[in-house]
Amino acid sequence: MKTISELQGVASQVRRDIIRMTSQAQSGHPGGSLGCADFLTALYFNVMNIDPENFKMDGKNEDLFFLSNGHITPVFYSILARRGYFPISELGTFRKLDSRLQGHPSISHNLPGIRMASGSLGQGLSNAIGSALTKKLNGDKSIVYCLCGDGELQEGQNWEAIMFAPAKNVDNLIAVVDLNGLQIDGATKDVCDLGDLRAKFEAFDWQVLDMDGHSVENILSVLHEAKEKLKNKKPVFIVMKTEMGKGVDFMENNYKYHGSVTNEEQTKVALSQLKETLGDF
Repeated sequence: MKTISELQGVASQVRRDIIRMTSQAQSGHPGGSLGCADFLTALYFNVMNIDPENFKMDGKNEDLFFLSNGHITPVFYSILARRGYFPISELGTFRKLDSRLQGHPSISHNLPGIRMASGSLGQGLSNAIGSALTKKLNGDKSIVYCLCGDGELQEGQNWEAIMFAPAKNVDNLIAVVDLNGLQIDGATKDVCDLGDLRAKFEAFDWQVLDMDGHSVENILSVLHEAKEKLKNKKPVFIVMKTEMGKGVDFMENNYKYHGSVTNEEQTKVALSQLKETLGDF
């Protein structure tokens, strides 16, 4: 377990990794990755029961995480490397030919920590529910976590899954939405307004919590509360408020950085705003 200060330090290093990975590749999705750094740091370093050094695809007796918004691999790969799933030096191969660190997660490359190919949006929650039900059938008391993007919830398959989970008492599932209000074409409210997500999930009989995605203290507190609420025999949905591009002033709340990367000068500016705490790859 790490202290709040240590978790904040890891998150800062993860943000540096994100900028360096995407700028070196001149490709990738830095905006949402920067926004989810605090959450995934807290989840992987202090919350989930995992065994990085002995990764197995079946995930028996371990908590599982599914990245449904698979385009934010920069943050996911950094977290996995920093947590010990594979060498940190491998981050330098991001999106390069024959790299295991593909632009979207790929199970065909046998990268430890990856249990689902994602990026075709809308499918992660269904996969997470299937894994959660499998654990229940096997008597495995572990928890399944899933992260979705807010724009991703415009995909119809999500709503079948959202209806199914409470109806079948999937009480070992915690789903989180990264609510930054932006997607590749602009604001979600302008592309296809999501409305009141809390009210919608409550109407589908989920237990709903709110979370500040940039407060490590609040993230840990809400995730603890979510685990306690699973005892009510229903899944939990967390509305996580974040800022796209968090940590780099010119990228914050700028939808253009959903899938655009920094040039050489911008990279220098970005890195000057992010503290190096664990050593760059």
